[in-house]
Amino acid sequence: MRPFRIAASRQVPVPMPRRPGQPEGAQARWYRPLSVCADLVGAALPVAAAIVEVHEPHPLRLAAVAVVLWPLIRVAGKRYTLAAWGDGGGLRAVLRDWLVLVGALATLRVVCGLGSVPAEAFTALIPALVLTAACQKVIHRHLRAARRRGQALRHVLVIGEGPTVDAVVEQLAQRTDHEYVIVGTCPIGEDDVLSGVPVDLRLPCAAPEIPEQDAEVVLGAADRLSADLVFVVPGPHMSGERLRRLAWALHDRGCALVVLPGIVDVTRRRVRLTSAAGLTMLHIVPPLRRGTPTLLKSVLDRAGALLLVVVLAPLLLLLALAVRLGSPGPAFYRQTRVGRNNTPFPMWKFRTMVVDADRLKGELEAANENDGHMFKMRRDPRVTPLGRILRRYSLDELPQLFNVLLGHMSLVGPRPPVPEEVVKYNPVEMRRLSVKPGLTGLWQVSGRSDLSWHETIALDLRYVDNWSLAVDMNVLARTVRAVLNGQGAY
Repeated sequence: MRPFRIAASRQVPVPMPRRPGQPEGAQARWYRPLSVCADLVGAALPVAAAIVEVHEPHPLRLAAVAVVLWPLIRVAGKRYTLAAWGDGGGLRAVLRDWLVLVGALATLRVVCGLGSVPAEAFTALIPALVLTAACQKVIHRHLRAARRRGQALRHVLVIGEGPTVDAVVEQLAQRTDHEYVIVGTCPIGEDDVLSGVPVDLRLPCAAPEIPEQDAEVVLGAADRLSADLVFVVPGPHMSGERLRRLAWALHDRGCALVVLPGIVDVTRRRVRLTSAAGLTMLHIVPPLRRGTPTLLKSVLDRAGALLLVVVLAPLLLLLALAVRLGSPGPAFYRQTRVGRNNTPFPMWKFRTMVVDADRLKGELEAANENDGHMFKMRRDPRVTPLGRILRRYSLDELPQLFNVLLGHMSLVGPRPPVPEEVVKYNPVEMRRLSVKPGLTGLWQVSGRSDLSWHETIALDLRYVDNWSLAVDMNVLARTVRAVLNGQGAY
């Protein structure tokens, strides 16, 4: 049976993934040597040069210590694994390892009686941080591309009730940059599996009198489907002692087990594991809504907007003049939008449509190309020739910097909807209004108008629930590339 990966509502054939004990695929063979070499070079050459420059005693010995310590710290942190390389490049992990290296070298100097630490010696460690982070990013991007081509994947057998199996398949189908491909399932009970995943054998709803029967069914299915990983979705028929005994059997056979708690779009920094009286507890930290981080975000928003207004003032004046002369009507377009906590506010843009565009919208409703509450047309006849250029490169949004200065908006956040869209929102969609709308956001850097309504809402809720200053910095950096690319802007 050939495994398949469901993505974007279609089945994509993939080759067999690497089995346990077999060598990694060709696409992964150079990952570890490249990463180790980058670490060695980054630690050796700059450190040796700096120590020689400041006339440190025993320069080669000190450089050798740095060269040995850096890879050892990385090995201890399990940084030379596919899991680490596939985890977003690991910039935070690299920084943490680098700080450990700095502390270890400082401790060794004190122990060896070498006295105070020259600033140049530790400054020389910065190339190790930069080179390692760059190498991790290169490997991460290559690994993501390989996974999209059906390489470097793991075969997964899913255990759970029919609806929960379908929910897992649907969630994994939204993206193809992860390492999991579902090859089959052993449903619990008689519920149908509607997602199209092959059903091998079924488990009874009630726990069998002989606990080993569950293990025989699951291990037999894993062998037949060449699965090297088992996903278990706990439920009323698979929890407690039954799940515990199944885990024992899988681990005794060397098959990995993953238990899915059912929560989605919660970053790991918000999750904490504890235990009490033998119970494993999953603590979910609430999203950031108040306190120092939100105050800092507000200060950075207004400071950044003010700086951009000053720097871009000549461009703003030039664009306003071009819009005024390009077609009849004012240079700016004022529209009521809905902000945080369902509060309306006036939002400003450079005018990109003819003056009576709002009146003509009703005549074009049948041509709406968006599958949700937004109105989008690739070839909207109301858009002026200059307006198409402004929209493609998001230049029409620049006046919203003044909305940021006034506190109506943030630099990063969900896009502000119009009131007629909000009245159609369900309770889930209303949650996107729990934070300030943004000049840019995950929607803008992930495809913009090319995304479906479901994808748009999913991205906005991911931002709302997992916001942090680091996320904002990442979105702002990605915005520059998205604007220059112009994809999905119309």
